[in-house]
Amino acid sequence: MEQLAIILYRGIIIGVLISAPMGPIGMLVIQRTLSKGRWPAFFTGIGAAVSDLVYCMLTGFGLSFITDFIESQQVMLQIVGGAVLALFGLYLFRKNPTRALKTAQVQSNNYWSDVVAGFFLTFSNPLILFFIIGLFARFCFILPDYQIHHYIVGYFAIFAGALMWWYVVTYLVNKLRRRFNVRSLWLVNRIVGAVLIGMALVGVSMAVKSLLHL
Repeated sequence: MEQLAIILYRGIIIGVLISAPMGPIGMLVIQRTLSKGRWPAFFTGIGAAVSDLVYCMLTGFGLSFITDFIESQQVMLQIVGGAVLALFGLYLFRKNPTRALKTAQVQSNNYWSDVVAGFFLTFSNPLILFFIIGLFARFCFILPDYQIHHYIVGYFAIFAGALMWWYVVTYLVNKLRRRFNVRSLWLVNRIVGAVLIGMALVGVSMAVKSLLHL
């Protein structure tokens, strides 16, 4: 039960962190919240969450073939994962998300088309695999002693974490629609980027300490 609780917690955090960066899909969700209302935007987020889940499962299944390597190189993987997170966090910190607005403007007539639009817009960026690998390494999501039921709970938690993020985003943007300024995404990206950099530094420092005590 303790392992299930741990992977549940880690999965939710991973799901939130995968969804948090304000790229084209984030712009699309915000744009639809402002122009079409909360629920079309939320269903767009559901499509993005499904895409993230697919990429997470592809990453997990790929990593499952090398669990022996992961077990023997856990410390180095944490260092590499931390470096990936730090670079991605720095990229977000410096990125101007408003440039993605034109890309994000996709019209839809029903919730299903919102889901499809969110899925394909997110799925069209396979570079997210590198981000997911970094998160999996940082949070030790793939471990040799985990069984199939652990991963079922873990992937469900990732999906739930992504849905929680989009639920909160659409709720807040809908509530603040009169005060919302798209330029404030600068602040969102910088906060998310700073958090990722901080987490990466903590992970790398812990891995280095473990390496020094070997």
